[in-house]
Amino acid sequence: MVQSLPPDEVIFGSSAEMLRLRQRLEKICTTDVPVLLLGAPGTGKEVVAQWIHSRSGSRNGPFVKVNCAAIPGPLLESELFGYQKGSFTGAHREKPGSVEMARGGTLFLDEIADLDPLLQAKLLQVLQDGRFSRLGDEEEKRMEARVICTCNRQIEEAVERGQFRRDLYYRINVFRVQLRALSERREDIPMLTTYFYEQLSRLYEREVPSPPPRMLQMLQDREWKGNIRELQNRVASYILLGSEETAEDKISMGRHLAAPSRITVRDNLSLKRIAESASREPGRGMILQALKANHWNRRRAAEQLKISYRTLLYKIRDAGIPSKRGRKQLSNEGSAKVRTPEPNSESSEL
Repeated sequence: MVQSLPPDEVIFGSSAEMLRLRQRLEKICTTDVPVLLLGAPGTGKEVVAQWIHSRSGSRNGPFVKVNCAAIPGPLLESELFGYQKGSFTGAHREKPGSVEMARGGTLFLDEIADLDPLLQAKLLQVLQDGRFSRLGDEEEKRMEARVICTCNRQIEEAVERGQFRRDLYYRINVFRVQLRALSERREDIPMLTTYFYEQLSRLYEREVPSPPPRMLQMLQDREWKGNIRELQNRVASYILLGSEETAEDKISMGRHLAAPSRITVRDNLSLKRIAESASREPGRGMILQALKANHWNRRRAAEQLKISYRTLLYKIRDAGIPSKRGRKQLSNEGSAKVRTPEPNSESSEL
């Protein structure tokens, strides 16, 4: 099962290109063909994957996500395929892997281009044969899940450089979807802003005036290197910090203005991620605040942020926060940047 998704009109926007994409996706939703979603970070690839799953014949089955970039190679193999008790040091019990847990549903492989070469070969074999085994187990199990993969960089270049197997690329690239940057679909920004404002106002229980026309215009003119994820975070800042702080932020926006581009694809995110850190700077501030409040105990910080410990480690690495060294610098930096007293969680698709 997937979490609540935004309305279709929010996910796909109003551009003719995105509406055509929606029509194409509707034709393959009920099949089990693999789908490859391409796009820069923050363009909403996971939301589109959940949308496909929610309209598939296995929509009542599980939607199992594996972040191939966040899990080290040796751990990722056991994460994918599971293991038997005693198969390696520390394996005190048997554990099913994500491939097995996705039975009757969808296996979502996020950032598949970062998959270790040895695991690429094993995944290819599983996709070809439809069978796999847990680590330490000779019994074969049948793979019964649809596969949807994402990549935020040009996977063809990785293939040409020999970093990604060509035969695996052809296996996962049956139906290809390219999601555009937010700067290429600016006419959807007011609608997205309104949607985020309504969702976040309820989530944070804040009564803040709706974004004024001048703010909407400034948002449409911004460059948006962080795409939809960054826009969501701006709206969150507006709701949490209030108009005075936001007005100061608007001034800094002017340094990043870009000429309006053509409109294009659309995608969005889900309500769970509204509480996760999206754009790098605000996400980094929330993480720092939680870490310092818990004396750099990462497990307690993850509990406070309402995210998993593994997700927090990924976010720490992504934000460039050193685990041990450099903390004296961070304490000074964090006190200047962290202003929000509510580190509810982080944002994952803003």
